[in-house]
Amino acid sequence: MSRPDRFTGRVAFVTGAASGIGRATAVAFAQEGARVAILDRTEVALQRTAEAIREAGGEGLVLACDIARPEEVEAAVAGTVATFGRFDIAFNNAGVENIAAPVADIALDEWDRVLDINLRGTFVCMKHEIAQMLRQGGGVIVNTASGAGIRGVAGGASYAASKHAVIGLTKSAALDYATANIRVNAVLPGNIATPMMDRFTGGDIQKAIDLEPVGRLGRPEEIAEAVLWMSADLGAFVTGAAISVDGGWSL
Repeated sequence: MSRPDRFTGRVAFVTGAASGIGRATAVAFAQEGARVAILDRTEVALQRTAEAIREAGGEGLVLACDIARPEEVEAAVAGTVATFGRFDIAFNNAGVENIAAPVADIALDEWDRVLDINLRGTFVCMKHEIAQMLRQGGGVIVNTASGAGIRGVAGGASYAASKHAVIGLTKSAALDYATANIRVNAVLPGNIATPMMDRFTGGDIQKAIDLEPVGRLGRPEEIAEAVLWMSADLGAFVTGAAISVDGGWSL
């Protein structure tokens, strides 16, 4: 259940906000009082999210940003600060799925594509976010990892490797900035009803449902609720955590 004033006066910065978990989380922040900078590769893709934020009574800033391009990330951080004066929460959610293949069959450019976005892109976002948070005296970062970050996935080595690495990056950054009032955590979604899942399963969603011990896909809003808890004052003693929200998939 949303609490209208939990994030009043705060600013959230959300990547991969055009659909799925990113959209649900951006809207949830807006419903609870935050102003929200929403990022994705094109402004056009973000318009539905921006409309949902307005319908929730919130204020959104639409920023086209490809996190694989460091100069665009730096510009997006600067644009958010120029508009809102600061940002208190960064949700690094942008990512891509891999083309399923066993390890020996993965093309090098496909490996690089997945790692450049899922790992290097997350690192670049954190680098600029943390610099701003140090200037303003603190903040909260939540990274989207995956249940694939704590288990193997047949045919998914590049994706699993990237998400294992995001968890290591999260834990290391949490230690680096534990005394600087910056908390860094990761959320590990399982099989969630998103456009990415549609693409990964080729539209055969039942394959993903069959992997879930609870017998259903998760909803983006369920991941959003976990992100908001980690970002809120009641989560203030949580840093360096990798929290699974996956219906038991990673057990």
